[in-house]
Amino acid sequence: MTSPPLMVPKFLPTGDDLGVVAVGFNGGQCKLGVDAAPSALIDAGLLTQLSTDLGFTLHYDGTVHSYESIRPSSDPDYRNMKRPLAVSAATQRLSEQVYEHASQGRCVLTLGGDHSVAIGSIAGVARAIRERHAGRELAVIWVDAHADINTPETSISGNIHGMPVAFLTGLVRTDRPDVFGWLQPDQLISLKKLVYIGLRDVDPGEKRILREHGVRAFSMHDIDKHGIGKVMELALGHIGADTPIHLSFDVDALDPLIAPSTGTPVRGGLTLREGDYICECVHETGSLVGLDLVEVNPSLGDDGKDDNIGAKETVH
Repeated sequence: MTSPPLMVPKFLPTGDDLGVVAVGFNGGQCKLGVDAAPSALIDAGLLTQLSTDLGFTLHYDGTVHSYESIRPSSDPDYRNMKRPLAVSAATQRLSEQVYEHASQGRCVLTLGGDHSVAIGSIAGVARAIRERHAGRELAVIWVDAHADINTPETSISGNIHGMPVAFLTGLVRTDRPDVFGWLQPDQLISLKKLVYIGLRDVDPGEKRILREHGVRAFSMHDIDKHGIGKVMELALGHIGADTPIHLSFDVDALDPLIAPSTGTPVRGGLTLREGDYICECVHETGSLVGLDLVEVNPSLGDDGKDDNIGAKETVH
């Protein structure tokens, strides 16, 4: 998109009011560097482009939040989860920040950070949408090489960035308020309103979950077979025209030849044009209410990290 947004929004008062939350958080996985992504994206001119070139009115506090002040000194594994207290505390705080924007009728852009931050961003948007639209559900389009729907018990790594969808859909429950017990029903999403695009590295336990619950998922094979245009037609048709959409975009959905600076690259991914097209199609529905851009790691893929930052147009 290279011009100001003209689409009349269905679920927001205006189409040009954008809340921005920058999250320099890496606790959902083990590689350092992903916490530097929001600063790198902002330094590369992302927010300037959104305001100057695209005409958005930005609401941004000027801070990249790391949540260090609420990170516990001791954080033992719990139910196979690594750093559960830190991730739970950070995502709870993020959910409150995102909710503050979304409750005022703003579309919210969350710049991560690893994909565990989506627990907070989607929880905040889902709560606000239910309050503002008489209990209406939020749909999520998850663009990713990975399904991120492992439960703690099915996870091979124990990294929580591979579990956010399981928490957000209520597949994982915990009675501990300090380990995601803060998630309430009005912050969750339905598996029936969840769509994946770009999958190509899915764990055995995740495949079982997707099959058992009939989750709509489009792999790279589906994109190769049908083309991205048909896949988006089917994905949006599954969600329906009367549902607000949160787009959660992991940069590893793109092929590593285009976006190498990410912690879990998988060959055979989306082209930049296909990534752009996904975002353009969601925007054109008028239903977009929230957006994540996550898993850029400027410290990795030194030969191509500038390409990752340059691929920021995908969020438009």
